[in-house]
Amino acid sequence: MAALARLGALIEVIAQPIYTWLFGIATYGLYVVLWSAVNMAEKIVDLSLTQALQRIVPVEDEEAAHGAVKFALLVTVIPASLIAAAVTFFAPQIAQWVSASPEDAARLPQMIALFAWALPLWTFVEIATSAARARRAFGPEIRLRIFWEQCARLVFAVGFFFAGFTSSGLLLAHLLSLALVAILSVRLLGRYYDLGLMLRVPVPKPLRANVLVSGIALSPSAIARRVLNDLPPIILNVMLPGAQGATAAGLFGIARKVASVPLIVRQAFLYVLAPLSSAQAALDRAEIAPLYAFSSRLSAALVLPLGGLLILLASDILSLFGPGAGAALAALVALTLGRMGEAIFGPATPIVEMTGHRLLPLLNSAIGIAVWGGLAAILAPGLGAEGMAIAVAIGAVVIALAAVFELWLSDGLVPFDFLFLRGLLAGGLGLGLLAAAGLALEPLAAPIRAILLLATIAPLCWITLRIGLDREDRAALGALGRKLRLA
Repeated sequence: MAALARLGALIEVIAQPIYTWLFGIATYGLYVVLWSAVNMAEKIVDLSLTQALQRIVPVEDEEAAHGAVKFALLVTVIPASLIAAAVTFFAPQIAQWVSASPEDAARLPQMIALFAWALPLWTFVEIATSAARARRAFGPEIRLRIFWEQCARLVFAVGFFFAGFTSSGLLLAHLLSLALVAILSVRLLGRYYDLGLMLRVPVPKPLRANVLVSGIALSPSAIARRVLNDLPPIILNVMLPGAQGATAAGLFGIARKVASVPLIVRQAFLYVLAPLSSAQAALDRAEIAPLYAFSSRLSAALVLPLGGLLILLASDILSLFGPGAGAALAALVALTLGRMGEAIFGPATPIVEMTGHRLLPLLNSAIGIAVWGGLAAILAPGLGAEGMAIAVAIGAVVIALAAVFELWLSDGLVPFDFLFLRGLLAGGLGLGLLAAAGLALEPLAAPIRAILLLATIAPLCWITLRIGLDREDRAALGALGRKLRLA
């Protein structure tokens, strides 16, 4: 269910070319930089209470669960609002550090002051939707954040462009879409919590301490992972002057967004396994092993053909982003390979976080960031977005590998058995068939080749799942598996 809901992320990938055509790569790059800054600030402000709720809500009583969510909202949204007010006040000074095209530079202080208010909105959405996820309500939360948010943003962006907002239109669209999703998040909270009880319930000191300690313990590792995802375009923007810095950030943003498609599979398991692992760890930690192994096998069978398709169609996809976007080709390939590696190594990271290993996620992230930082310092000055993408890809895979190794040492959880090898070989077979089809179709015109390759991916994934999963795994896919005749 979570994987199907995550398919809404494809709307975001489809929307990005529209944004670059309407507003240009430099303006899109400025938007990527400001949104990355908001994302990083949110991860600091929320104190990882989004993850702490996954630990606390499944095991607490109803009154304590409501109190935990109430406390999490208060201690995150209020500081986020104060930070937004400070950024608004100091926007002219902050604008001096941001590279932008001449057209955007004139309005940059106003754009920064306006977009700062995305921080409290996004903080509220993150806490509210994580509270729903803690109730194991995966589908509604993901559809709200991925599908409806992206649809609203696309509609607002097109509307603002035709209304003449050529520089600030994309930022305004993002802000309004967040406001809409924040309103819908209140309704989502009301489905899984009693809002009246949440307003009335006291939050005793032991509960406050439990929420804060659980969150703050996870916060450094969460911030570190966010640094790896959002700091690269900011560094590129600051490192290169004017439109050059904005364009480099835009190219990296394009590559990062397109390369996120293989992560649909991995993110589905990340969303689901965090609360499930937390609840299961309180009962019998050994029962986490089947969940871990199943998700790793399924990821291996699906991600290789999906990533291969992205690489084969990379040039065609980038051509949709308008003139100049082809410069992101090497960055897109590097990030896609990195995402494939992350997904194949499975969802070890949330299991480590949710089963009491509070220092290990920080250690993993520190190792990954050290690898990324060293490689970025060497590669980014000369290669720009391409060098940064290579550094990010390697750093992300190192983090995933470290979590796998730690679960093996601490809990004896190893997903790499014969069944995993079967899924991996099936995914490799799908990748090989796809590559052969790409070579055979090379003489055709690019649009025809792209359409034919896209047409092959669904039956190819069916084959990899049919071959790569055993009968029990296919039966675990439930009604969807039966409908697709996999079971």
